[in-house]
Order: sequence, then C-alpha cells, then structure tokens
Amino acid sequence: MAVMKALVLTAAEGVSSAALRDVDSPSPKAGEVCIALKAAALNHRELWIARGQYPGMQLPCILGCDGAGVVESAGAGVDADMVGREVMIYPGLEWGADPRFPAPNFGLLGMPGPGTVAERICVPAASAVDKPSFLSFEHAAAIPLAGLTAWRALTTKAKLAPGDRVLISGVGGGVATFALKFAVASGAATFVTSGSADTLTRAKALGAAGGFDYKDAELRKNIARTTGGIDVVIDGAPASSFPNYGRALNMGARVVVYGSTGGMQFQVTAADLFLRNVSVVGTNVGNPREFRDMISFIERHRIEPAIDRSFSMNAAADALAYFESSHRFGKIVISI
Repeated sequence: MAVMKALVLTAAEGVSSAALRDVDSPSPKAGEVCIALKAAALNHRELWIARGQYPGMQLPCILGCDGAGVVESAGAGVDADMVGREVMIYPGLEWGADPRFPAPNFGLLGMPGPGTVAERICVPAASAVDKPSFLSFEHAAAIPLAGLTAWRALTTKAKLAPGDRVLISGVGGGVATFALKFAVASGAATFVTSGSADTLTRAKALGAAGGFDYKDAELRKNIARTTGGIDVVIDGAPASSFPNYGRALNMGARVVVYGSTGGMQFQVTAADLFLRNVSVVGTNVGNPREFRDMISFIERHRIEPAIDRSFSMNAAADALAYFESSHRFGKIVISI
C-alpha cells in the first residue's frame, strides 16, 4: 500500500506528542473524493486534542480539520469531472438533516475524522467545494473552521444587518478575526477588544471602527460611551467579557457565544435581558449550506484571511508548538 506523510498524535501528552510520520495513503470509497492537499491550517482544537482535553479522544489520529487542495481521484458514484478541481474542504462530517443544529453523530475532521495535516485525505464529494480563484491554497486552507464559525455566528445566529454596531471580543484569534472581516464587509460598525495594543492597531487597519484594551479599568464605561450602544456581540470569552458590555447592549441586541476562554460560567442579570429583549445564544461550526454561502460571500468581497505564519510540511510539529507558545494574530498555515 502507498504511504504518505502526516502529522500524527500518538499520545495526549501535549504538542510534543505530535510528529510527522509515514502512514497508509487513503483511497476514496463510494461517494468520496481523494484530495491531494496543498495546505492545511491549525485551530485551538488541535491544542486541546494534544492535551487530551477533547471529547471522545481516539488515538492515534492525524491532526487538522482545515485544508485545501486538488481532487486527485473519485470513488464510485462521483462525477469524474471533479478530478482536477481546486477545492476547499468542509470541516465537518454528518451534520444531519436539521440546518439549525448538528446531529448527535456530527464530528470534525482531525478527530474523529481523518486529518488535513497530511498529503492526502478522503472526504464525501459534497465536502469538496470549489476554491475561489483569487485565493492561494494557503489562504483557502486558513478559512474553513474559524471562518464558518464566525459566519454562522454573524448571519444565522445574530442575523447581522447593515448599520448594526458589532462588538467582537478577543480579536486576533481565528474566529474573532474572521468575524471582524465579515462584519466590516457587511457594512457594520465593528468594535473589538484585545489585551495587546499591537493587535488593536492591526484590527483597525482591517476596518475596525474602534478598539478597547480589555485590561482597562474603565472598559465598561468606555464601551458604552464610545460605541453608543451595541446591537451584536460575538464572544469567545463571555466569563470575563460580558460584565464589561452587558449594560451597553441596545434594545433587541443579540449576543452570540462561540467559546469559553477564561471560564465556563458568566453572570447575567435577568432584567438586563427581558427589559431590553436581549438574546443570548450559542453556536459552533456550521452546516454545509452555510459553508457554501460563506465561500460565495468571500468570493464576492474578495476577503483574504489574516495569516500569522506559514510553515513547511516538514516543520508541521514546529507549527503546532509555535501556535501554543507564540501565536498572536491570524492563522497558522502549513504548506504541503
């Protein structure tokens, strides 16, 4: 059997447990395509998996759920014209029939599905979506999971409208940075928070109307005074963030929570919700239709992801270590 290179995690003992190894190269089953990957990207979930902090751990595994490449072969029942297409990969498996939320057996590539930090991957043919021609493989690979999470949060959950005033917590991370780019392209006045002055400067260069240092003792007052009130919040760290913007929420505001950085619980005063008809909703990932809609939006607005640093495939393990220790703004990409 043919072999390929892949970033394999053999033990949940931290990022040092991941290494580039030779593994069996996959062949497409009926309904699948085999993609020769040209680039992959990392997300925080790879760090959680490496530390054994992910549900349903299955080891060994190939890491990564973000990828882009060229369709190399097709299984039975797949249109042969797909071979040779440059594609981005939907990062999920088995979303299910209800577009509102995933089915119980839904999962992601890279755990429990095959991973993208590899030379090849086989996925359902419907998961291979044409790559916008203006995007490089590296830029395309940086989009799927973080981009889709941000897109669903803004469009499906928050129902973002032009003219809305948006607050995004912790800009610099993948989801938050995509949320900034999507919100700005949609015509929203977009504000961000960060603990880094350099990150706030970079966010303003991407179109943020203003930025706040979340370590500022006057943050609560500054958000309300500067924004004039918030319509939409995209928050990956509500335990620390919500107390600072809760009183700045406008009538009918929508708060979308996609993560739990800094703590699993946060306090909300009931009157602050029902008197102003505020909605607090959760979200994660997105369905295949939303993935295609996001790519259409990206193509229409020619949105390129922010990339922190690119690594070669031979340095894939170094990319994971860099992500854990030094990442600040944008995505970590691995060129295959």
